[in-house]
Formats: sequence, C-alpha cells, structure tokens
Amino acid sequence: MYAAAGDRLIVRSTHVGGPVRDGEILEVRHHDGTPPYLVRWSDTGHEALVFPGPDAQVQHVDDPGDTGGDV
Repeated sequence: MYAAAGDRLIVRSTHVGGPVRDGEILEVRHHDGTPPYLVRWSDTGHEALVFPGPDAQVQHVDDPGDTGGDV
C-alpha cells in the first residue's frame, strides 16, 4: 500500500451492512509512501496514526476514480 498526503483512506467494514469509514491522509511517515499514516476521519474529525489492514484502500488525490487497487 502506498499513499501521499492528501489521499483518502477508505476502510470497509468486515461485517455485512457495516459502516464504511474514510479520512484524509494528513501525513505519511515513510518516504516511500508506506504506512503508518496520520489520518483525519471524516465522520468524527479525530486524527489518528493508522496502520491500515487488508480492509483498507487508498484513493489517490491525483486520480478521483482510483479505488486503491494497489492495496
């Protein structure tokens, strides 16, 4: 998984009908774009350091149609 500041992190629920969370990636801690990421969640405004799991995707800011296929 690779990201840059400004990209969106989308985390799908592992349960059927569960919520989808998304947030803006504010900071990438490694120069190569790998996790962890500092994320501001859109539903709460809370900022957290996130190590995304297999249920996460990155939507790159330079490609609005990108759904994070590089996950």
